[in-house]
Amino acid sequence: MSYVDEVIELVVKQNPNEPEFHQAVKEVLNSLRPVVEKNEEKFRRDALLERIVNPERQLKFRVPWVDDKGQVQVNTGYRVQFNSAIGPYKGGIRLHPSVNLGIIKFLGFEQIFKNSLTGLPIGGGKGGSDFDPKGKSDREIMAFCQSFMTELCKYIGADTDVPAGDIGTGAREIGYMFGQYKRIRGVFEGVLTGKGLSYGGSLARTEATGYGLLYMTQEMLKSNGIDIAGKTCAVSGSGNVAIYAIQKAQQLGAKPVTCSDSTGWVYDPEGIDVALLKEVKEVNRARLTEYAAKRPSAQYHDKATEGTNQWEVKVDIALPCATQNELNLDDAKKLVANGVIAVCEGANMPTTLEATEYFQNNKVFFVPGKAANAGGVATSALEMSQNSERLSWSFEEVDAKLKGIMVNIFHNLDDAAKEYGMAGNYVAGANIAGFKKVVDAMNAQGIV
Repeated sequence: MSYVDEVIELVVKQNPNEPEFHQAVKEVLNSLRPVVEKNEEKFRRDALLERIVNPERQLKFRVPWVDDKGQVQVNTGYRVQFNSAIGPYKGGIRLHPSVNLGIIKFLGFEQIFKNSLTGLPIGGGKGGSDFDPKGKSDREIMAFCQSFMTELCKYIGADTDVPAGDIGTGAREIGYMFGQYKRIRGVFEGVLTGKGLSYGGSLARTEATGYGLLYMTQEMLKSNGIDIAGKTCAVSGSGNVAIYAIQKAQQLGAKPVTCSDSTGWVYDPEGIDVALLKEVKEVNRARLTEYAAKRPSAQYHDKATEGTNQWEVKVDIALPCATQNELNLDDAKKLVANGVIAVCEGANMPTTLEATEYFQNNKVFFVPGKAANAGGVATSALEMSQNSERLSWSFEEVDAKLKGIMVNIFHNLDDAAKEYGMAGNYVAGANIAGFKKVVDAMNAQGIV
């Protein structure tokens, strides 16, 4: 049995009931086979793969808080500090009922290679809780965030672990967590990113993941002789990533025609109205039914009653920006049948392994999330730099740096794929490029 297969088998055995983590490890290690085979004896002797798939530290803790009725609620909090070979742990905090240890480990594992790809000195980590912010008052969310940070603050710091936002964790939640950290630790430091502009946040951070996704998509298409202008796009999600992916796509001359939330999706053949979408989602925190009610050209589809999704629409480019495993093999077949030319992931692992392989086998350009959505964490690292320097850069400065980072990521993964005889396989290229930097750092630091 090959070393890669041994480690995959070991991961499944040692981490039962964690399918998302298994999926992430298999996707990465299978694409790393050419690199591992060249160094198999050394890697096996140093247990390199065993070390890279095992977190340096994983924390699980209870989070008690009091709701508006005076009832005590108890949630579970997690922080997985996966790999610090190239810098302090960096990764978001996800607040969603689906959160469990396996999901946090999958996200943290992916984060190692995503962060490495940015070229910035940040390691991989992730955290979260099964707390659901939906339907909670501001006071309840503050109570949860303060309790969560009371425990988490023992393990993080500007030079140790710098969490950020993720699903369910926006500027409001980051603000409450930062305030509690400062209150307990007595220091004002860049311990969280995604902060408000009045207390150390970075301009362009809100837009960064969505903008970065489109900079990557544009560069990838350009390198293959295709202009993004005039292309139609299917976008899933209607949160931060989706909204600013839609906005930047329009600025680049493309036409996004879909968006979605947990209950339904919208098809707008005239192109999504970004201002209206922001009003519905960012201001009113409402469902997309409100978007469709205010936009005559929009058609609303209820997921529960219709059983359909946005991947049925005929488009040139698919941009999954919602959550993991939202685009499956059946969806991929529909997109390919409708002539899709490119799929770039705005979320973390939104495409199943079977769907990814189907796209690749059918010559669809496919860029994985660890590369395509790295703009968010890259700009978080730029926020860390600004905090360290006690400076604030202009929107244009940050946006220019972001675009440069995304263009560099594409060419690094493209070159890595070509170096190992897999030209056009951007999944393998991203994993190899990210892996090599982490391995060099791990080898230099000894068996730790």
